[in-house]
Amino acid sequence: MPSDASDKPYFARHIFFCLNERKNGEESCAHHQAQAGFDRCKQRIREADLSGPGHVRVNKAGCLDRCAGGPVAVVYPEGVWYTYVDANDIDDIVSEHLIGGNVVQRLLLPPQVGR
Repeated sequence: MPSDASDKPYFARHIFFCLNERKNGEESCAHHQAQAGFDRCKQRIREADLSGPGHVRVNKAGCLDRCAGGPVAVVYPEGVWYTYVDANDIDDIVSEHLIGGNVVQRLLLPPQVGR
């Protein structure tokens, strides 16, 4: 069957940022500047003119259950999990992975890290 535009996903990639805040004293991504990471990513994607259909969607998420590695973000469809500490890390995720398609090895969240 021939491929056409309807075979393409609405967004090429999604990046989900955990913005969960636990109020019971447990560590959570919100305690580690997750909102700033989300905001920076949205800004960089807009500046690169990569928001909207066929491009990248930057999403807010509740708990992604990987709190011990927080703050965390996950890129789909690849299912690549990242941890980050500052705007430079977000810039690398945007330029290397979301734009360039290459995983940022130094920011990968180890697979055994959970809650």
